[in-house]
Amino acid sequence: MTRSRAGFTLVEALIALSMFALIAAAGAAVLRQAIDNKVAVRAASARVGDLQRVRGQLKADLGQAAARRTRAATGRPSSQAMTGALAPGDPLLVVVRAGASNPGGRSRPSLQRVEYRVVDGRLERRAASHLDGSRPGPPQILYRGVRDARVAFLRDGAEAPAFLATSDAPLPDAVRIVMTLDGYGPLDQLFAVGGGR
Repeated sequence: MTRSRAGFTLVEALIALSMFALIAAAGAAVLRQAIDNKVAVRAASARVGDLQRVRGQLKADLGQAAARRTRAATGRPSSQAMTGALAPGDPLLVVVRAGASNPGGRSRPSLQRVEYRVVDGRLERRAASHLDGSRPGPPQILYRGVRDARVAFLRDGAEAPAFLATSDAPLPDAVRIVMTLDGYGPLDQLFAVGGGR
């Protein structure tokens, strides 16, 4: 009668440890990939959320546009109630909007002059505290990674880089904003103007 020995041989133990190491390495690689994917999805979702906020802000500003011309800090009146960039250094878009919130109850109009600029790859929104003669306040950074941006104005189906207001048509029907964004390329957006006909 033979007696069997209990336990593993050294070779069997090494093979078992090698297989465990391979499975553990594969599991770590899968976990690392899952974490990387989660970070990438979170970053992409944040960018899409930022774009939605930019679109919402532009839609609110242009949807409540008012046909009110303003004066610059120098006292010189602007030629239009809504303007785009005509020369380098000009704001991308300047609009007077109604419905400006006034949580402090200060004595000021419900109209607000707002300008959008692209500065060092950032889309910035600045609002002036008063319509005439005041400089815009500190910038609110809406989006980072803007390589280029342009504005066009639509009136009666025609599109132009500048809008010439008349007494019958103080504002355009719509504004097209095309931004070239890092990672996305060109983004073409069309916004209806609230104070139009």
